[in-house]
Amino acid sequence: MPYKYIIIDDDPESLLQTKLVADGFQELCYVGSSYNATDGLDLVLECKPDIIFIEIDPKDCKSNLALHFIDCLYKYLSVMPIFVVTTRDKKLAYDSFQYGVREYLIKPIEPSTIVKFLLRLNKKIEKEGITNEIATFHHQQFPVVSSVSEVQSLRLCIKSYGDYRYIDAKDICFLKADNNSTDIHLNNGELITAFKTLKYFETVLSQPFARIHKSYIVNRNYISRIHSGNALCYIKNSNARIPYSKMYKANVDQIITDFANGNYLEI
Repeated sequence: MPYKYIIIDDDPESLLQTKLVADGFQELCYVGSSYNATDGLDLVLECKPDIIFIEIDPKDCKSNLALHFIDCLYKYLSVMPIFVVTTRDKKLAYDSFQYGVREYLIKPIEPSTIVKFLLRLNKKIEKEGITNEIATFHHQQFPVVSSVSEVQSLRLCIKSYGDYRYIDAKDICFLKADNNSTDIHLNNGELITAFKTLKYFETVLSQPFARIHKSYIVNRNYISRIHSGNALCYIKNSNARIPYSKMYKANVDQIITDFANGNYLEI
């Protein structure tokens, strides 16, 4: 069964070149393309592709193409497609693999790189049974696009030796890594420890949560101040100051952009 794929790239010429190379392989079946993140999301939900070729360092910043697009999909999908980054620079390779990207291909895409990708993919399928995941992805029912408020209504159950502690995601101010566990800081000042890694929470929590440091995930609804000079985020109604790192600065920039796009007045 061929893999259905889409291409998300703000550069029409580059998009066409990727398509021409991919169309040379009978294992790949083209189902659509888009030039920005908004149309790309609609395309994913409509076409249910197995593979997404995506540009994450676009020429036009208004396209909103970046790694946070992958985070956004976690809000709607229970099984994620395979992400293949196609870009001109190696600088974002490390960040990409932190987001679960399967392949990082440097433009212009050559047929030999697609050959190697497919060989690695087929080997991975044979080894780990990804075929079952893809079958599930094909047949899963996609929910109606939800709002951020619906994501906030998520309830977490923190289990520990028969103790079941229930908390609402909307009440979480930030999460801090502590070796193989995570400290969850609530808006009432409480701290709860969960025996899951921060990477796990990065996977299951989407907007309004954002990873801003290797040790921190923050709920943007509780950010009262962002100090770019000191690389700090201040948390409402507390003395907490959360650092952000260069690795995740794009997420902080996105938060600033999102704030500015709301009911906003800059003085």
